[in-house]
Amino acid sequence: SEGKPVFKIGSRKSELALIQTNIVIDELKKIYPNYLYEIVTMTTTGDQILDKPLPKIGQKSLFTKELETALLNDEVDLLVHSLKDLPTVLPSGLALGAILEREDARDALLLHPKHRGLTLASLPENSIIGTSSLRRAAQLKRNFPKLTIKDIRGNLQTRLKKLNQGIYDGIILAVAGVHRMGWEDRISQVLLETDMLYAVGQGALAVECRKKDCPLFAGLYHVDTAFCCIAERSLLNTLGGGCSAPVAVHSRLETSDGRLYLTAAVWSLDGSETLQKTASTTVIKPDLQSGDDLSEISFCGVTVECLGKYHIRQAVKLGVDVANDLIEKGALKIIEDAKNATLTER
Repeated sequence: SEGKPVFKIGSRKSELALIQTNIVIDELKKIYPNYLYEIVTMTTTGDQILDKPLPKIGQKSLFTKELETALLNDEVDLLVHSLKDLPTVLPSGLALGAILEREDARDALLLHPKHRGLTLASLPENSIIGTSSLRRAAQLKRNFPKLTIKDIRGNLQTRLKKLNQGIYDGIILAVAGVHRMGWEDRISQVLLETDMLYAVGQGALAVECRKKDCPLFAGLYHVDTAFCCIAERSLLNTLGGGCSAPVAVHSRLETSDGRLYLTAAVWSLDGSETLQKTASTTVIKPDLQSGDDLSEISFCGVTVECLGKYHIRQAVKLGVDVANDLIEKGALKIIEDAKNATLTER
């Protein structure tokens, strides 16, 4: 192994984070079979503060800052994240080197064994559902008002343990995370678009790297996923929501005609007020050999020489347009009220 080049990969310490890091390493090995791969694990602020709901900690980059510092200091070469944890504005000098193919982006209901076979609609009144997300809580309160929503923190194993102990009747987790942990048999219900829209970037893994290293990881990009996630991140960036705001999306790219669809919504914390908008645009997958101008265009951290400039602009514009429509309807006040209510409860 002497003399072989090494990729040092920064990751959070949780089992899920390490599983996700190894998924990316497996993909990298296809491109760089001669490299050695070393995982460097770190604890982030979000991992340390477990006694407060996430929005009340009141800072962005909760799960990324310590990792990004190591990347900027050349202690690691890349970071692997759940894209939904990654703020839409990255530190100067860093970029989104790749977005991998998205798993199922939806949310799932996991139930205590005594409720086996039930759904959110059929659970007994006042059943306690655990979630740490304002987005999930607001939608649950609106769509299933008879349920009681309580905060839950900790890694996925901790949450499952609290569920099994009967502290909660059910918990909501991302389908992708449940799949990666191998817990498919615990899913009682996968929540459809009509029940719950998902978080921006949910289900997709991302590589964050130093901007100059972007070409190294471009081969990992999954084009369809990237278009969807760029539109979603563009929307969130325009709303200025950060990860904690009750903003949610649903997107899809129709491969037959290159139409990209984006649905987005925003809620008050109690779910009583909601605004929603759906729009679409055409993004044709670029032929990378064609004469497309591949000079750098950077958006929300994505340096996207490999995707084609014009097509990216269309995806970015779709996100901006949907966000501006929601803003015209009053979205910023709803987001601001939610933020203030969260902070005053500390």
